[in-house]
Amino acid sequence: MNFRISNIVSIVALLALYLVMACVKDRNFEPPKANCPSDISANITISELKSLYVDELIRIQEDLVIEGYVVSSDLAGNFFGTLHIQDNPTNPTQGLQLEVDLRDSHLFYEVGSKILLKTKGLYLGMSKGVIKLGGVFSAFGNPSVGRLPAAKVGQHLFNSCDPMQELEPAKTSINELEDSMISTLIQLNNMEVSLIQVGQSFAEKEEETIRTLINCEDLELELLNSGYSDFQASPLPEGNGTITGVLIKENKDYQLVIRDTSDIDFTAMRCEDLVDEFTSTKLFISELADPDNDAGARFVELYNSDSEMLDLKGWTLRRYTNDNTEVSSIIDLSGYVVQGESTFVISPNASQFHLVYGFPPDHSVSSNSPADSNGDDNLQLVDPFGNVMDSFGVVGEDGSGTNHEFEDGRAFRNENVTEANPLFTFSEWTLFNDSGEAGTINRPQNAPEDFNPGIR
Repeated sequence: MNFRISNIVSIVALLALYLVMACVKDRNFEPPKANCPSDISANITISELKSLYVDELIRIQEDLVIEGYVVSSDLAGNFFGTLHIQDNPTNPTQGLQLEVDLRDSHLFYEVGSKILLKTKGLYLGMSKGVIKLGGVFSAFGNPSVGRLPAAKVGQHLFNSCDPMQELEPAKTSINELEDSMISTLIQLNNMEVSLIQVGQSFAEKEEETIRTLINCEDLELELLNSGYSDFQASPLPEGNGTITGVLIKENKDYQLVIRDTSDIDFTAMRCEDLVDEFTSTKLFISELADPDNDAGARFVELYNSDSEMLDLKGWTLRRYTNDNTEVSSIIDLSGYVVQGESTFVISPNASQFHLVYGFPPDHSVSSNSPADSNGDDNLQLVDPFGNVMDSFGVVGEDGSGTNHEFEDGRAFRNENVTEANPLFTFSEWTLFNDSGEAGTINRPQNAPEDFNPGIR
């Protein structure tokens, strides 16, 4: 008799275990599918619901129902206690953060599923700059939005009868982020992890961790990771590419939260590895001016003889005053381009230059710069890689009385010269000054009539 009772008990236990396993989602089992209610429909939008919040926590007393599409997932453990929904599967206009105390919410509210939410009895409030919906909790006597208890979640959240939708993240950029995108799924291109964090783990163990995303324009965005996520210890990716995630906000700072590492596709070359600095033998010094009648009208003219434009990132123009062998001053040309077969004029006195020549210079710099030589100094044009590409004068030799003096005058590159020369070659130049030494022309030059800046 006892043997039979024991067998019956064992059978009952095995049956109970089977029933429990039937409700668990793993590699072999699917989660239970709740019957969708046909008598519930939305009567207010997410945007209209959020507009009800005005400065203080409110408890919703009306039978308001919103609908939305789930964009977050706690499957990999990077979301906890929150469910994020947006108003459309593509091109959403608003999102909403729901505070719920429901573990494994992905089993019941899958990404892409449409849900209906009865809001009556729930609390709408703002925390750290974000409007949230949920239950209520009190801290030091001050009520605020808290997690809706798991036992009550099913009384408010219902799966729609509509089929699952394929979500399409909104493609945007860091400088286009705005509050209407909070709790929506977005995708950013040309992103990478900050170089100093490459190779570090996504998060410190059991600690919420912020890592830094950066784009090729050096704009930054915080990547928020859970120290309890499945990928917590995985190394951050090295390359560049797209990242998809849910946008959230912490006070004034936007943050991105991924569902799992499949949201990241950083397989392209990093920004700093892209070649964006170029050398050229087609850029050279084409005219130097030290007018006898107006020192404020001095200038340096560069010319690009190539048919293609040249980005001047990393290029510099250096001055060696008199017989100095060390650089006296430098002009950084980064941020400018010279169009093909065009000049680039640099002035140390932009207002006087404009007054004298009738148009503004391409680049305005300070006095005592390479563009402000009194005619006996030496200049070098240097490419982004430190190579001297073009020279005027001889470094270490004062120009006075030499074949590279243009005091009170002008030095211009002869028309037959089409390439830069790192060694000063007198035959490439015609020089006017107030001495006429060493083959130069003793004829002081006056502005504007003796000069033609901007014309090669």
